[in-house]
Amino acid sequence: MPYIRTVDREQLMMCSLDSFVAPESIARVIDAFVEGLEPQKIGIAKRKAAIEGRPSYPWRCMIKLYLYGSRKKIRSSRNLAEACRLNVEVKWLMEGLEPDFRTISDFRKENIDCMKKIFHEFNRRISKFLEKGFVSVDGSKFQAVNSKDNNFTANKLDDRIRWLNQHTDEYLRQLAELDEKEDQEEPSGQLTREELEKRLKEAHNRLEYYQRYRAYMEENGLSQLSLTDPDARLMKSKNGFQVAYNVQTAVDSETHLIEDYIVTNQITDHGLLGATVCAIKEAAAGALVEAVADKGYHEVNDMADCLEKGIIPNVILPSGQDTYELEIRYEEAGEEPDTEAGAEGIKRSLRSGNIPKEYEGIIEKAAIVEKKVFVKEAGIEPAGALYDNGEEMKKHAQEGYFVRDRKRNLVYCPAGEILRQKCVKRNGTIRYANKSACKHCKKRNGCYKGKNEGKEIDFSKDTREKPCQDWLKSDGKDAEKEKQVKTGHYELKKVVRITFRPDRKKMSQRKNLSEHPFGTIKRWMDAGYYLLRGKQKVAGETALMCLGYNLERAKNLLGFARLMEAMT
Repeated sequence: MPYIRTVDREQLMMCSLDSFVAPESIARVIDAFVEGLEPQKIGIAKRKAAIEGRPSYPWRCMIKLYLYGSRKKIRSSRNLAEACRLNVEVKWLMEGLEPDFRTISDFRKENIDCMKKIFHEFNRRISKFLEKGFVSVDGSKFQAVNSKDNNFTANKLDDRIRWLNQHTDEYLRQLAELDEKEDQEEPSGQLTREELEKRLKEAHNRLEYYQRYRAYMEENGLSQLSLTDPDARLMKSKNGFQVAYNVQTAVDSETHLIEDYIVTNQITDHGLLGATVCAIKEAAAGALVEAVADKGYHEVNDMADCLEKGIIPNVILPSGQDTYELEIRYEEAGEEPDTEAGAEGIKRSLRSGNIPKEYEGIIEKAAIVEKKVFVKEAGIEPAGALYDNGEEMKKHAQEGYFVRDRKRNLVYCPAGEILRQKCVKRNGTIRYANKSACKHCKKRNGCYKGKNEGKEIDFSKDTREKPCQDWLKSDGKDAEKEKQVKTGHYELKKVVRITFRPDRKKMSQRKNLSEHPFGTIKRWMDAGYYLLRGKQKVAGETALMCLGYNLERAKNLLGFARLMEAMT
């Protein structure tokens, strides 16, 4: 059987660029959408062409290029520049223009802030064609442009400085041995003098860098330091630890479209529910917004704040619990009844101990109760003795105490090691730990006998030292109790205690809503990592990812004809 007949390459063809683009191509949707954008609203940096010099590329063409690239897994400026020469749909969008990679990159750099506005504009245009429900909030880690080797914690720097000091001492010892045996031949298999001096110099240089990094972290109160992307943080994900950003999305339950997102470098999701849904609530024009989230968002203050703003926080309950007990600040109601609508009216009703009509059937009970509150007083010295420097603190710690250096934000343990800040708990206390030091500590049993990897100790803001009970007993001393200096007094204050019952039926749908947009973006769109650095630029890059997902999702929901109608 003969082969399919080919086309003669020398044959002249009478055709247009438009004839090469499919009638229902996503490129036509992008073209219609961008042509309707108003430059003043989205904040394009260069709205007008320059009068002098070389003409600039049209901003509409450049935005079309980025939107098409985010949809078709063409993300880098070099790949986009190549697509302008080879991809027929890109040629049609760019109207034959072929900017180089640096021009494409510079345009994104100068207009990165407008990408989120473009994302919201697309959602606004298709919203009138779709019915919306509640939103599901979840977070996922996206890898930053920063390797783990270029990310440092204080404990990692301490370990490396200790390791380098040990190697420096060893190199110096070997050099001293060579000096004693100058007349003898150098033993075979050992490092020569030149090699030892070279390694010693490298160790000194690295030691200087690490000490400088540690001093910078202590001066600025940083828990981590990333050299390539300063805003990125080391986070734990399903694939282990990686330097990343924590991206929060709010996905609509009816359409599965991404309604909004925020980019954070917070390691956990605690307290991020209200921040993620806040912009959706502002656009809802007074209507209540209902959100569902997993247990990682269980933060009572954030949930109470959501209720005050008109957001219903359906956070998955702990096992054996059916309701949440939330506390809101009490404010006495005025003589006249509060008739103000919207979030302000809801807030005033809740703070006066009344259940707003919008929350009937959602909030079961709101009662005004009196609660003991500790009020701090100024001018009283915190608990613990005063020390002039770290050496005095370290010396006192070796007597059987954990001594906190508030200025450097670290704790000296009885074994002479340094414990660094691990986290700040909800009640404001700071937790310190050093797993590596505890793992190799020879006196571990005299301090900690638990099953975890190491000792963790909590300090309140005003505490300077704590006794190590087991250590003092092993030294034959009486275990001293922690000396506390009273820094305030207790007062009875009124609060509004709310009993809130989340909707279990809606919470059961959470996984079906939040997971697959992340999976689509990371796998199908190959966008599980960032190309830009800095939180501001990463937020703009995330807008392109989410808009690329929403473009395809909207086309599947509405069909090509209705989607084109929405764009125009």
